[in-house]
Amino acid sequence: MTRFRFIWLWVAVWLVYMIYPIEAAWQHPEPWRRVVGIAAAVLYSAVYLAGFLRLRRSLRGTARRLARPGTVALLGSMAALVVVLAVAVGQPALTALVYLSAMAVFALPTRAAWALVAVLATAALVLPRTVPGWTRNDDLAFQVGIAALAVWGVVQLVRRNTELAAAREEITRLAVADERNRFARDLHDLLGHSLTVVSVKAELAGRLVRLAPDRAETELADIQRLAREALTDVRAAVGGYREVSLDVELARARSALVAAGIEADLPDDTAAVPDERQELFGWVVREGVTNVVRHSGAGRCRVRVGAASVVVEDDGRGPGPSARGSGLSGLRERVTAAGGTLAVGRADSGGLALEVTLP
Repeated sequence: MTRFRFIWLWVAVWLVYMIYPIEAAWQHPEPWRRVVGIAAAVLYSAVYLAGFLRLRRSLRGTARRLARPGTVALLGSMAALVVVLAVAVGQPALTALVYLSAMAVFALPTRAAWALVAVLATAALVLPRTVPGWTRNDDLAFQVGIAALAVWGVVQLVRRNTELAAAREEITRLAVADERNRFARDLHDLLGHSLTVVSVKAELAGRLVRLAPDRAETELADIQRLAREALTDVRAAVGGYREVSLDVELARARSALVAAGIEADLPDDTAAVPDERQELFGWVVREGVTNVVRHSGAGRCRVRVGAASVVVEDDGRGPGPSARGSGLSGLRERVTAAGGTLAVGRADSGGLALEVTLP
């Protein structure tokens, strides 16, 4: 905004052409014409400058645009001062039509502005031909049109720049919102599985403390390991460097299922899955097995992977509220972004089947 602080000086410089009617008034032999002409020219310049600065702020979005009565008052007062100036000094007053056409383009909608510019250009052509003592000056009509066209270009440029700045702000806001959603989704997917396994193992360790202390000690060690891994995952998610591997997620899934007392039927070989799909399929296994451990009440979980699909199914209660949870919503976003489809339904074994298919 600093470079626009003294823009009024730039506008005032172009008012130098008002020196012609002021000079004509100053040299007029009749005192009243001299006083009225100079006063009208100075007041006209002040109104033009004030109106321009107000409209310039409104174009840049830092002030409210003039309402229709204000626009009419501004242009009407300028037109009235042109008439007063013409009465006082004669033909030199027509120079002010150039500034009136520029203000019209600033203040009015496009069609109305150009209609008024056409009227002013016509007046610049007709009046010198009809008023006694005035001489033809067709250049003035051309100047009126050129001034209006130049100001119209400036107005369009300012508006486009303002729209571009607003678009950039919106893009930035959406990028921040998208990053927040990504982080929330990753945090949910990462911690949901880890904390589920920690909870299951903690319950198992509690039951084994007296029955099998050695086994309980092993489970507690696993809990410590899972907690450290979860902390590492959170740090990686914050840094945006979290990577998920299908093989790692299958190993974690087996551990979680065994701890929950669920039979795990998992593939031993994932070579058929292309490298670019390993991470997405890892997310699918993580979310699917987490739902099985948390909600299914199943006795058996089966995972099948192929080059273009992955299926997680169990023999538990079947589709329920978990099929519409935030975890599946985040997974659906990942799958959709990869151009695939996610389907949740009832498995042949009666439980829930989660299937992701890629083209």
